[in-house]
Amino acid sequence: MVENGKAAAGQQDIAGLDEAEARDRLRLLASQIAAANLAYFQNDAPIMSDADFDALKRENAAIEARFPHLKRQDSPSEQIGAQLGEGFSKITHSERMLSLANAFDAADVADFVAGIRRYLGLASDAPLAFTAEPKIDGLSLSLRYENGQLISAATRGDGETGENVTANARTIADIPQQLSDAPTILEVRGEVYMSHEDFAALNARQAALGAKLFANPRNAAAGSLRQLDAAITRARPLRFYAYAWGALSAPLAATQSGAIARLGEMGFSINPLTRVCRDLDAMLAHYAQIEAQRATLGYDIDGVVYKLDDLGLQARLGLRATTPRWAIAHKFPAELAWTRLEAIDIQVGRTGALSPVARLTPVTVGGVVVSNATLHNEDYIAGRDARGGEIRGGKDIRIGDWVQVYRAGDVIPKIADVDLSKRPDDARPFVFPSHCPECGSEALREEGDAVRRCTGGLICPAQAVEKLKHFVSRAAFDIEGLGAKQVETFYTDGWIKEPADIFDLKSKYESGLQQLKNREGWGEKSAANLFDAIDERRRIGLGRVIFALGIRHVGEVAANDLARHFGSWAQFIDCLDRASHEPAAHASDARARKPLLAQSPAWAEITGIDGIGEAVALALTTTLSQGAERASVDRLVAHLDIQAPVARASADSPVAGKTVVFTGTLEKMTRAEAKARAEALGAKVAGSVSVKTDLLIAGPGAGSKASKAAELGVETIDEDGWLALINGLSGGGDG
Repeated sequence: MVENGKAAAGQQDIAGLDEAEARDRLRLLASQIAAANLAYFQNDAPIMSDADFDALKRENAAIEARFPHLKRQDSPSEQIGAQLGEGFSKITHSERMLSLANAFDAADVADFVAGIRRYLGLASDAPLAFTAEPKIDGLSLSLRYENGQLISAATRGDGETGENVTANARTIADIPQQLSDAPTILEVRGEVYMSHEDFAALNARQAALGAKLFANPRNAAAGSLRQLDAAITRARPLRFYAYAWGALSAPLAATQSGAIARLGEMGFSINPLTRVCRDLDAMLAHYAQIEAQRATLGYDIDGVVYKLDDLGLQARLGLRATTPRWAIAHKFPAELAWTRLEAIDIQVGRTGALSPVARLTPVTVGGVVVSNATLHNEDYIAGRDARGGEIRGGKDIRIGDWVQVYRAGDVIPKIADVDLSKRPDDARPFVFPSHCPECGSEALREEGDAVRRCTGGLICPAQAVEKLKHFVSRAAFDIEGLGAKQVETFYTDGWIKEPADIFDLKSKYESGLQQLKNREGWGEKSAANLFDAIDERRRIGLGRVIFALGIRHVGEVAANDLARHFGSWAQFIDCLDRASHEPAAHASDARARKPLLAQSPAWAEITGIDGIGEAVALALTTTLSQGAERASVDRLVAHLDIQAPVARASADSPVAGKTVVFTGTLEKMTRAEAKARAEALGAKVAGSVSVKTDLLIAGPGAGSKASKAAELGVETIDEDGWLALINGLSGGGDG
């Protein structure tokens, strides 16, 4: 293990990253995480602490969330474990061995529980039980039994394929060789570990032999299990706790707790600290109890794992790419540190948001040197939350204060507390700027918005550059050779001031006195390649164009929803124009325009698109009805051949291309599940009934939508009818 702090060398706050820096950082993180995985899973010689590794993973996830178009094909967020080493034969897992998502505080756990309730459509007071068990710091192992006989044992590996360590696993006393009353096929999964006492004795023997000492019990357990000579493994005091299963020929029980108890009855060691918790308070209380016992357990743990107890509900929730939705690891807290706040800087983002950043005297927190921390917004600095309630006991944050900084798994450090006893006498409350520091335009805070925003728009250099960077980003126009750094340079030199200028580069700078090929860092071939790449993007999908405009609230998902609904730029912009002009909505501010817009049938069409709410509709109509913005967009569109979205379903789907609406209460699946199934079959899901609606699925409590469907002659079926339709297509129900 490296010295504390060195493992995450180079880690930084992402608040100030531009796109080029983010791409470079993701490349470095992928390399660092891959090296750490290799050292941890394959070489059993970690090069960083778990806290450092978690921090790198969180940083990678945060950068991907901020720049989703930069996500790498080899993204660490899509990988489990590491590639397999040489020396062992390989076993392909019948079912993937996944990792767990992490929670770092009570709020994360509350979000986890609330998210499950939302997904399943459960009320906040509906019974929902979870198991809570210690998260053992060891090596994951999968044991396959057939007709009660141990057939094979495999490490997790990369989640799909593991190393065949069957001979070694047979030497572990906690692993039964034969089972009674077991399903014909049973894969038992658990953790191989070494107790503190056995670890100390092993290292004492290693020292007496002059052999290499192990860094920690996890390292020793992994190295012992992965010995090519099973006799060496036999001499090592390994233990095994069972906590899960893979392939089964018959269910073990109806609940997680019941299944684990069944494994205990078969002869497996199961953790005695596993409890069934009936609510969030019980989960957090058991976490606190386990944390209090951590030092006396006799083996290493690094948190508590919560799993939804009902296996039927687990099946409904399903899996993400690398983690299950129904489980989470609540990690123990990271370190805290005190340091001085030297300055508060205001950064202006692409949407004009004024974001305060604390500049700190550098301090090491959880093995990482921290010099910046997010301050969120003006309320946070003043010691208030979004609803005006106190945070930090109402203590505000001032330049010169001593502040407590924490990471707790978060990539961007935050301020937990202020030491008022050390506040300088001349410290004054921070006055949040009312004008943009970049262009001097007024910075306004709309009702209900926690953020103050610059009103400068195109005249604000911070917004103009960021909008251009967004325009060429991966999920937008993605022009090869024209990245964030090139955009910034061209903007500074006056070559590009708006998106349309990109498509004039060739005509302006291919010949004449100023030529791209003559600029530093460019040549004839690279210039020609860029011009070709730009020309290739003149033909582009509608969803990319809408997303590329960088309109507030319009992300990639919303842009594609709009594209699927309208089908062409002409229909999209015509609807927006009608929504803006039909009610003569020319009020000076958005709040005054909104009730006027609501009178428009076109506005109703936009807000009737499933997933497109009033915030998106208002942002679209406000932005594209402003003279300067609209003229810029029109100049861009004149250069483009905008393509309709490609249909996502096969022609044999009877709902492909049709518009469906769900109303009333769905009793057998949530609205999110129903929408996903409909879209997977090529249907458009709308939020309201109109003449364009082809099918209404009406559950109990259907009201005005059902009446309107009857009035318009729209075909209406109940939820059972819908399930019969989609099950007939997909070959199975929803369980």
